[in-house]
Amino acid sequence: MDNKPVFHNVWLPVLLLAPQLVITFIFFLWPAGQAVWQSTLLEDPFGLSTEFVGLENFFELLEDSAYFSSFGTTLFFSFAVAALALVVSLLLAVMADHIIKGATAYKTLLIWPYAVAPAVAGVLWLFMFNPTVGVLAHAMAAVGIDWNPFINGGDGMFMVIVAATWKQISYNFLFFLAGLQSIPRSLIEAAAIDGAGPAKRFFTIVFPLLSPTSFFLLVVNLVYAFFDTFGVIHAMTQGGPGDSTTTLVYKVYADGFVGLNLGSSSAQSVLLMILVGVLTVIQFKYVEKKVAY
Repeated sequence: MDNKPVFHNVWLPVLLLAPQLVITFIFFLWPAGQAVWQSTLLEDPFGLSTEFVGLENFFELLEDSAYFSSFGTTLFFSFAVAALALVVSLLLAVMADHIIKGATAYKTLLIWPYAVAPAVAGVLWLFMFNPTVGVLAHAMAAVGIDWNPFINGGDGMFMVIVAATWKQISYNFLFFLAGLQSIPRSLIEAAAIDGAGPAKRFFTIVFPLLSPTSFFLLVVNLVYAFFDTFGVIHAMTQGGPGDSTTTLVYKVYADGFVGLNLGSSSAQSVLLMILVGVLTVIQFKYVEKKVAY
């Protein structure tokens, strides 16, 4: 029996899709097209003169050591944030899934950080890591750790990784908890009866059944780390000290809005879009093979 829906009115599907198509065009296709076009131009900061230069902006980027430095910084930062956010949120979800008394309160508290704006999250962690007044900075000083994210690039990178990870944990926690609650308890109980310990039950039953959720969150977290962490970095380090926390998305802002080099900034945004697209394709081509639906 064929249950495929049939639209007898040819305009009804168009009307149903129209709002999403309009939003996609206005907020994605049109800005992306503008970025591609501006990447081929050499523009006056005040918009008084424009010259078509083709791919010259891209060639200059390929010769810019600062751009390649921010490229490496972005890869390290993004994979560190994605890995930490996934591991910590999975651990919290597993722990919350075993709580019986007061479970709702625990879950609510773990979800709350997602409502915090990235810039606010950055300011909160900046206060805690501030070498003068920060609680965490004083705790590290008490155990002999020399901490100053304003002059030490490694400290600055660690600080923004922690803040960006904390901001994303709640989002991952929601999906992992939903995935854990959808796993039939009978499978876990049967494994326990057969003598499998908690660790073996997790790695042989629970985690494989969570692989679709884990794969989805891996893609989402990498995209988040590449794009949505701008507010965190801007609020905490402004790309410093030096360029130690200048990721590609922050360099787009710094060159375009601060340096007023609009052509180079547009070229960087195009390359960033291509990079994220390539990473997503690689994940779907190779990582998804490990996913058991």
